[in-house]
Amino acid sequence: MAEEDDARIRILQSLRGKICEAKNLGPVSGPNRQKDLCTFCTVSLDQEEVFRTKVSDKSISPFYGEDFYFEIPRPFQCLSFYVCTKGVFQRDLPVGKVSIRKEDLGKYNGKENWFSLQPVDPNSEVQGKVHLEMRLNEVITESGTTGQQLVVRIIECKDLPLISGQNCDPYATVSLIGPARSDQKKTKVKKKTSNPHFEETFFFEVTRPNSYSKSKSNFPVEEEDIERLEIKVDLWNNENLAQDVFLGETRVSVKILRNDHIHKAWYLLQPKGNGSKSKSDDLGSLRLKLTYIEDTVLPSACYTPFCNLLLKSPDVKPISASAAHILGDICRERYEAVLPMVRLLLYHNRFVPFVSAVAALELENTQEANTIFRGNSLATRCIDDMMKIVGKSYLAVTLKPVIDEICESNKTCEIDPIKLKEGDNAEVNKENLHVYVKKVFSSITQSSVNCPPLMCDVFRSLRHLACKRFPGDPHVQYSAVSSFVFLRFFAVAVLSPHSFQLRPHHPDPEVSRTLTLISKTIQTLGSWGSLSKKLSSFKESYMYDFFKLFQEDNCIEKVKKFLGEISSTVNKESSGVEDAVVLKEGEVQKRTQTKKSLVKKRFKKRWLRVTNRELSYHKCKGKEALCTINVKNIRAVEKLDESAFNRKNMFQVVHNEKPLYVQAGNCVEASEWLEILGQVSRCNDERLASFHPSNYTGGAWQCCKLQSTIAPGCKPCTTTMLANLQLDIDCDREAERIFSLLSSNEAKLQNMEDACASMAVYQGPQREQEEYSKFTIQEPKETFQTLKQLRNVMEELQRQHNSRSNITAQYGSLDNPIVGKTS
Repeated sequence: MAEEDDARIRILQSLRGKICEAKNLGPVSGPNRQKDLCTFCTVSLDQEEVFRTKVSDKSISPFYGEDFYFEIPRPFQCLSFYVCTKGVFQRDLPVGKVSIRKEDLGKYNGKENWFSLQPVDPNSEVQGKVHLEMRLNEVITESGTTGQQLVVRIIECKDLPLISGQNCDPYATVSLIGPARSDQKKTKVKKKTSNPHFEETFFFEVTRPNSYSKSKSNFPVEEEDIERLEIKVDLWNNENLAQDVFLGETRVSVKILRNDHIHKAWYLLQPKGNGSKSKSDDLGSLRLKLTYIEDTVLPSACYTPFCNLLLKSPDVKPISASAAHILGDICRERYEAVLPMVRLLLYHNRFVPFVSAVAALELENTQEANTIFRGNSLATRCIDDMMKIVGKSYLAVTLKPVIDEICESNKTCEIDPIKLKEGDNAEVNKENLHVYVKKVFSSITQSSVNCPPLMCDVFRSLRHLACKRFPGDPHVQYSAVSSFVFLRFFAVAVLSPHSFQLRPHHPDPEVSRTLTLISKTIQTLGSWGSLSKKLSSFKESYMYDFFKLFQEDNCIEKVKKFLGEISSTVNKESSGVEDAVVLKEGEVQKRTQTKKSLVKKRFKKRWLRVTNRELSYHKCKGKEALCTINVKNIRAVEKLDESAFNRKNMFQVVHNEKPLYVQAGNCVEASEWLEILGQVSRCNDERLASFHPSNYTGGAWQCCKLQSTIAPGCKPCTTTMLANLQLDIDCDREAERIFSLLSSNEAKLQNMEDACASMAVYQGPQREQEEYSKFTIQEPKETFQTLKQLRNVMEELQRQHNSRSNITAQYGSLDNPIVGKTS
C-alpha cells in the first residue's frame, strides 16, 4: 500500500480571490425594488456553496471587499458567484450570477475583472455525472422474423447536488427521441442520496420486424433512421407535493453503436437545452479577483534532486548565487513566488540561516540606519511570509480578544473633525480610541512569552546583523526588529483582521475606520525613536493632538523591553498554563448521542468549536458547552461514508466514549475540520490504527458487518505528520509550485545565464550591467554554475512530468467523463 501511495500522482487545487464590489444591480422584481434591499454574495463549486460574504448596506452598487482562500477537495466543473438579496420576511432571492467553467479560470488569474451578471435559471444549475450502458440486440419474433432492440442500462450517478442543504431523492427518465417518436421510461426514486445506484434496464424497439404492416406498427421508423435517434437521460429530484427539480441531462446519439454494439461510459450532466442563455435585463456587474492553481504533484522521489539544490541555498557563498535567491530574483514581480520557498525551508529547518544571509546582503546596500528593512526586498518578503505561517496562533492569543471587543462594541472613534457625524462628541470619541489603543498596545508589549521561538531566532539574527552593520547607532538593534513585528505584523493584522483569521468577515466601514486609526497609532508607538520627533511629521492636527495623550518615556520603555525580550538569547519561561487558542468554530449538524434506545436519534444544529485544548459543541454561539472533549482523548478523526446516514460532508471524531458524528456545511468546511482536528490530535498516545467508515446500527457495523461494538476498524486511519511546522506543509506540492514558477519564467532564467556569461568573459567596464541590473549577480561564475544545475534538475523533472502525462484516465471513465452530446 505504501508503495502504491508513493507512486500516486496527485492533482491538488486551490482558489484564492476577492469579491470586491457590485455595480448597478438590477431589480429582483419591479423597477425599484433592489434599492430597498441589502445584498450579499456567495461562492459555489458547482451547486455547493462554500463561502458567503456578510450582508452589505442598502445600495445598488454595494462594496463587499471580502478575501477568501480554500483548498478545493474534490473535482468540479464550474465556479459560480451569486449576488442575492437578503429577505426580511421571505427567502433570499438571487439577483444574478457569474459562472466560470474550470477550464476558463486561467484566463483571469491574478487580475481584477468586471463580470456581467447573468440570470439564475434553475434549468442551468446542474452538477454530477451518470453512468450508462447501451447496446443493440437482435430480436427474433414468434414468426421468425428479426428486428433490432435498443437496450439502455442506467447504472448509477455520482455527485448530484444537495437540495436545501440535504441529499436529494433522485430518479431518472430515459427517453428515445427521433424525428417521429419520443418514448420515455422512468426509474424508481432513490431516497436521500447524491450517489444513487439505479441498476435499471430499459428496452426500446428501434426497427420493426419484416412481418409488421404499416397499419399495425406503433413505431413508423425505417431501419436507416436509427442513426437519427438519440437517448436522453434526465435526472430529477422527487419533490412529492411540489414540482420536481431538474438536476441535469445528457444526450447520446444511437449511432455511437455503429462501430461497437456495446457502449458503456460516464457522462457529465449538462444544463437543459445544453445551457442556452436567455435574454434578460441588465442585472449589473461584479468585480472579482481570482487566482486558481492546479498542481500536478508527482511522487516524492521525483523532487529529491530539485529540493536538494534548493535546500543547500543557505550554504552557498555568496547567497545571491543560490537557487533560492535566484528564484526570488527571477520572480520578484510575483509576490506569491516566495511563499513556497519559505514553506520548504521552514519544513527542513533551513529558513533562519537562509534569511540571515539574505538580510546581511540587503544590509550591505543600506546606507542609513533609519531606512533599515523598509523596502519590499527578498528578505522582507521572506520574513513577512514566515510570520504569517508561524505567528498565526500568536496573533490569535494576542489580538483576537481585543479585536473582537472593538468589532462588537460599535463605539465611535472618529477624531477627524471633517468626518464627524451630526451628534458625535469628539472628546468621547477620542477617549474611546485612547482606550482601544492602550488595550492593543498593552496586549502586544506583554506578549513576548507567547512569541514563537522561530520568530525569536529570526529577530535575534536581525538584531545582531543590524548592530554589526551600524555599530555607532544604539537604537538600530531595536528598529531592525520593530520594522517587522510592529509595522509588518501587528499593525497589518489590526488593519485587516479578516485576512489573518481574526474575524470571519471584512469589518463594516465605521469599524474599519477605527481599526485604521488604531493601526496607524500602533505603527508610530512601535517604531523605535522619539515620539516628539514623530509628532512633527503628522500632517493631520487631530493626530498630533491625539498622540499628546501618550507618555513618551513610558511607551518607549515598554517597546524597548518587548523588543529586547523577543530578540534576546534568554530563554523565556511561561508563567502559567498555555492559553487556549480557537483554531476553528462554526455551525454544523450533529447527530444526537442519547443512550436511550426508544428515543429517535436525529441531527441538530450545533456550534462546534475546537481549541488547542478541547473540542466542544454548544446549542449556539456564545452559549455554554453541552459537551467538551479533551483533544488528548481524541483517538481518530476520519471521513464518514455518505451511506451511513445518507448525508454528504460527514466526519467522525472517535474518542473514549461514543463516536461524535458531524455534518459540515460543505466540502471545504469538512476538509478544514478534518485537517485541524487531525493536527491537534496527531500526537495522542491512544490514536487508533484503523476505524469504521460507517456507523453501527441493527446490531452490526454497516461497513464490515462485524457485530461487536468494540470490533477493530476495517479501514486504516489517515496518517499524520508529527512536527509542528510540518503540519500543513506539503513539501512535494511546494517543490512543484517552485518548479512551475521557474518554468513559466524560462526566458528570465536564460537572460540571467547570458548576463553571467557576459560578465565572466568581459574584463572591461561592466556596461552590460545596466542591461542586467534587475538581477543580483555578485559572482558570475558561481551564479552561472547554479543556473546550470537548476536547468539540469528542471529538465529531468519535466521529463518525469512528460512520461506521466500520457497516463490519463480513459475518456468516458469516472475520472474523465464525456462532456455533452456524443455525435
